[in-house]
Amino acid sequence: MSGSGGTLLLLLLAALLGAPGAAQPAGEAACRPVRAAFQVLQPGAKWVPESPVPGSDLQVCVPKGSTCCSRKMEEKYQATARLNMEQVLQSASMELKFLVIQNAAVFQEAFEIVVRHARNFTNSMFRTHYQSMGPRALKFVGELFTDVSLYILGSDISVNDMINEFFDSLFPLVYSHLINPGFPDPSVEMTECLRAARRDLKVFGNYPKMMMTQVSKSLQATRVFLQALNLGIEVINTTDHLKFSKDCGRALLKMWFCSHCQGLLLAKPCAGYCSVVMHGCLAGVIEIDNHWREYIGSLEGLTKGMHGIYDMEHVLLNLFSLVRDAIVYAQKNEGKLSTTISRLCGHAQQRQYRSANYPEDLFVDKKVLKVTQIEQEETLSSRRRELITKLKSHSSFYSSLPEYICNHSSAVQNDTLCWNGQEVVERYSPQITRNGAKAQPGNHEVKMKGPEPVISQIIDKLKHINQLLKGMALLHRKAPGKTPEEEEESGDCDDEDDCGGGSGDGELRVRNQLRFLAELAYDLDMDDTSANKQLLNQQSKEGAAVPSSDPGSAAPRPSPAAAVTLVLLLLLLGHRP
Repeated sequence: MSGSGGTLLLLLLAALLGAPGAAQPAGEAACRPVRAAFQVLQPGAKWVPESPVPGSDLQVCVPKGSTCCSRKMEEKYQATARLNMEQVLQSASMELKFLVIQNAAVFQEAFEIVVRHARNFTNSMFRTHYQSMGPRALKFVGELFTDVSLYILGSDISVNDMINEFFDSLFPLVYSHLINPGFPDPSVEMTECLRAARRDLKVFGNYPKMMMTQVSKSLQATRVFLQALNLGIEVINTTDHLKFSKDCGRALLKMWFCSHCQGLLLAKPCAGYCSVVMHGCLAGVIEIDNHWREYIGSLEGLTKGMHGIYDMEHVLLNLFSLVRDAIVYAQKNEGKLSTTISRLCGHAQQRQYRSANYPEDLFVDKKVLKVTQIEQEETLSSRRRELITKLKSHSSFYSSLPEYICNHSSAVQNDTLCWNGQEVVERYSPQITRNGAKAQPGNHEVKMKGPEPVISQIIDKLKHINQLLKGMALLHRKAPGKTPEEEEESGDCDDEDDCGGGSGDGELRVRNQLRFLAELAYDLDMDDTSANKQLLNQQSKEGAAVPSSDPGSAAPRPSPAAAVTLVLLLLLLGHRP
């Protein structure tokens, strides 16, 4: 019973699909279904023959007998086949594309939030401990963190130069307000002399050098991380909007629509035949596969090393403490400094007597910052780990594209009673298909002429970013014999520098990780207006663009979620075919 039922089903399918050797309907009845189906693609078109024609003008869907297709129909079918291919390709990458675009936007916004709060922490330290020079110091703090933001976004700024400039500008204030209090503001000549003397005299000990090392390492890692995410978007967009070769277009037409010309509207491509066509069309794209896998692995290596002095959260949110310790170091050496500066800069007036004792509460105010305790899983570090986990599930994205497209483009899952490009066959004998352009010379369906130039360019970019990522991962390996604390301090800090322990008991140090994009539970609104105006003005010169974060502006500040949504919309609209 079951055997006869199976035979009956095959006969029914053969009648619907047009079994091998079966006679096709003749006369107007043969082309009527074809005309109805074609009207969906091209409403009002009168290109469908009233009855089967020889089809001698056809170039791809060449019939063995007569056909229901004209030359214009063939051209329309080919354009539709190309469009179908592009749409299925974009559908395949949709989840991956959204993942990378979303995280690139979220991390960039999060890094800006970290920079803003680090600036506010530093401003708070000056206002709390050094009220006399605080307002003037805020300008230099703003300039420093503006440069930090621009560096993260890729501007050609030297970290050493920005930190040297900060301490050069800070020393005249420290000298006139703390070492020689009550002394009038120094002249332009005196200010320049103080700036020049700062480095030679090591006024702030080894703290500037420590700050350079920590900021440089953490910002380099952050910048390469963002560059890698943005390149990931570029890779996916490039492969999403590929222009397929002429041979590929003809093969797609033959696979998806030539059966219509024979009146076989329900015929579906054989799975093996579809695989051959897709491996030929996507041979250049699949060349990306090894570099894409390496990209994800290298990005994982970078994120694993983004801790300690390679974690910009840890470094920037504790930067105010290094600045404060540097000022304390200068104050402790004020006697020697004052004498030396008087000799170098011609200032004969000695500073007034000041006690050499520095009670702890002069430098440490335990109420200066109140930071909410944060769960570990809410940090940027955990978000990076989550991103890598999801990216690793897409590591085989490019090598699996042919299979994905065949599974989502109505190909027959088995190779029985299916379309082989010329006719419906009882069984298709699949060719052995392999990934990559070099494996396609034997592909009889699509002639491969080598990767498109745009694919070669994107592969070169992937090679470059992979080298950067691996280089950063190598730098993260600490020197043999060094503890994490020694690596964090870095630099040759001797006893005279007195920079090992910091000031006080360290209780002022804040939690070095922020609550992830929750507008961060901090009530810090100091100087956002002036600092962000300065940032935007500088960026307009650099040709960059950063969203304003001025909490005092008339318009409400968009939430991080809204910012992410806006960026996603702009990016998606900007890459429409």
